[in-house]
Amino acid sequence: MVAGIKSSSIRQENDLISANVGDTVILRCFYEGDMVVISSWYKQTLGEKLQLFSTFYNNESDATFHHKFKDNPRFSVRSGKEVNHLRISDIELSDSATYYCGSTYNNIMEFGKGTIVIVKGSGSRNTTVLQQFISGSVQPGDSVTLNCTIHTETCAGERSVYWFRHGSGEYHPGIIYTHGDRSDQCEKSPVAGSPTQSCVYNLPKRNLSLSDAGTYYCAVASCGEILFGNGTKLDIKGR
Repeated sequence: MVAGIKSSSIRQENDLISANVGDTVILRCFYEGDMVVISSWYKQTLGEKLQLFSTFYNNESDATFHHKFKDNPRFSVRSGKEVNHLRISDIELSDSATYYCGSTYNNIMEFGKGTIVIVKGSGSRNTTVLQQFISGSVQPGDSVTLNCTIHTETCAGERSVYWFRHGSGEYHPGIIYTHGDRSDQCEKSPVAGSPTQSCVYNLPKRNLSLSDAGTYYCAVASCGEILFGNGTKLDIKGR
């Protein structure tokens, strides 16, 4: 870093935002420092590469959207002194992703920690993701198995299932486990001619500690869609 240049500090207001199809969400991003030249947003869908979403130059009045996000009235950016807020209206299932706020100054680029957006709603293939409720007291040293059941119509292509955790405090959500395409975990409907199948995915958690507490989300990427369960909350009480 060149001497005399103050590093900007990026803060994304939310770690995780949950919305229903059709809602409007605002991803708020704040930064410090008057040397920022470009403010940007990046989108990363589960299992895919980071993709440039928008850029805003401090000498222009409007943000520029890139790739498939161009000319889409659902997206808008409010950028100005120390703010860079992304608004997504009439939200769709395809908007589920992690969004990173970035700033560029003196050829140095910084990113915020990211905001995970979970969009819930009916999929076009009538896919349902169910997570069970954990009853009873869980204490350090105990073991539990988190369960995710997916009811879906069969389709060509692979299915990927992800688990991630949203803890309390400073812990940021992140993928903790990925299931590949495991057809042996699926059973077809016993109804003759039915295209529906049920798939079960388990996440064993052994020798739990207080740091394992949080809400665990199951997400399935299949047939061009990404759907999320409602989450399983794991409360761990000290002995």
